[in-house]
Amino acid sequence: MKDSYLSEFKKREYFNQCTNSDELEKLMNQKKIKAYIGFDCTAPSLHVGSLLQIMCLRLLQKHGHQPIVLLGGGTTRIGDPSGKDETRKILSEKEIERNIKNIQKIFKIYLKTSNPKTKPIFVNNYKWLGKLNYIKFLREIGKHFTINKMLNFESVKLRLEREQSLSYMEFNYMILQAYDFLELNKNKNCLMQIGGSDQWGNIVNGVDLIKRHSGKQVFGLTTPLITLASGSKMGKTEKGAVWLEKKFLSPYDYWQYWRNTDDRYVIKFLKMYTDLSLEKIEEIKNKDINELKKILASECTKMLHGVNEAKLSEKTAIQTFSEKSTGDGLPVIQIKQSEIEKNLDIINLILLSKLENSKSEIRRIIRNKGVKINNSTIEDEKLLILNSFFEKDKSFKLSLGKKRHVKVKLI
Repeated sequence: MKDSYLSEFKKREYFNQCTNSDELEKLMNQKKIKAYIGFDCTAPSLHVGSLLQIMCLRLLQKHGHQPIVLLGGGTTRIGDPSGKDETRKILSEKEIERNIKNIQKIFKIYLKTSNPKTKPIFVNNYKWLGKLNYIKFLREIGKHFTINKMLNFESVKLRLEREQSLSYMEFNYMILQAYDFLELNKNKNCLMQIGGSDQWGNIVNGVDLIKRHSGKQVFGLTTPLITLASGSKMGKTEKGAVWLEKKFLSPYDYWQYWRNTDDRYVIKFLKMYTDLSLEKIEEIKNKDINELKKILASECTKMLHGVNEAKLSEKTAIQTFSEKSTGDGLPVIQIKQSEIEKNLDIINLILLSKLENSKSEIRRIIRNKGVKINNSTIEDEKLLILNSFFEKDKSFKLSLGKKRHVKVKLI
C-alpha cells in the first residue's frame, strides 16, 4: 500500500509538530489540498538551509497536492525576528523585487510545472500587505491577538531575555504572517502552512486567526531544525553559505558539500534531500560510507544542476584527489598577466581565490603544510606566482587542506 503524504513525511524525518495530525491525515487521504510555505527574500538566492522546505513542497506534488510558494515581498520589508539576535538589515524595494525573481527560478528547478493540478502557485504577499489600511487592519485582525500571548512566543522571549532590541516593526511580523495564511485560505482555499520548527508560534497564530475570523479549520505542520554535530546550522560552512544558485556556488562545490557530510547524517540526508525511495535507501544503507556519500552528493547535485553536472563533479573529485589534475569541474578563478608581473605572492593569490580571507590563517595553513599547487606542498609564505607554474592549458590547481580546491587560470 502506498504511503500517504503525512506517512512519508514522517518516514523521511521531516516531521516535528502538527496542529492536528489525525484530522490532517484523514483530510489528505480524502482529497487533494493546497498547502503553502513562505520564503523571505533577503538574499539573491536561497541556500541549503531552505532546501528541506523545498523538499516538503516537492513531496506535496508527488502525492498529488498543490504547493503554494509565498515569496515575502511584504514581510521581507519588515523582518522576521524568529531565530535572530538583532534587527535585520532593511533592503530597498528594488533589491527585494530582484531577489524574488531570482529565487522563483530555483523553485522552477525543484517543482514540476506541467500538471495544472499540482503546478506551484507563486504569490507575493506585498500584493495584499502593501494595500492594508492600518485602522481597518487593527479593528478586524489586531483584535484577535493579545500582547500577553505575543510576548510569550519564543522569538520574542529570547530577544527580550537577552536584552536585545526588538523593534515594533518586527513585533508585528507574527500578525502579518497569520494574515498571510488568512488571505491564502480565503482566496486560494489553502488549508495548510508548513514551516521550520522556529515558525511554530507564527503558524499556530494563523490557524487560530482563521478559526476566529471565519470558523474554518486549517492545519499547521513543522519540520525539525537541522543542527549539525559542529553546532552550525544546515547550509553554513567555513567558506560561507551553500547557495542553490550556480553563479554563487559551483556545481562541484555543491557536490563536495554533500560528499563531506558527517557519517552520522548520511542516511538521514538521503531520506531528506534526495528522491531515492525509502525502499532503495533501506537496500543500500549498509554500503561503504564513502560510497553512500558519493550517492548523496550525486543525487543532490543532479536534482539542482542536472545529471551532466553531477557526473562531471564526481569525475572532477576523483581527478582532484587521485591524480595530478586540475579537474574540469573545479571552480575557476582568473588572474591577469599584469598581476603576475606585479609580484603576486601565494598569500594574496589565496585571498583572490576566496578559499580563505585571513592572512594570518593562510600563514598558519602554510606552516602546517596545508597549501598545495598541483599537489606539491608550498612551504614558503613569500612564494611568488610564476608563469612556469601554469601548465599547457594555462592553469594550475590550488588547494587548501584536503577539501578546498580551485583552478587558477591565466588570462
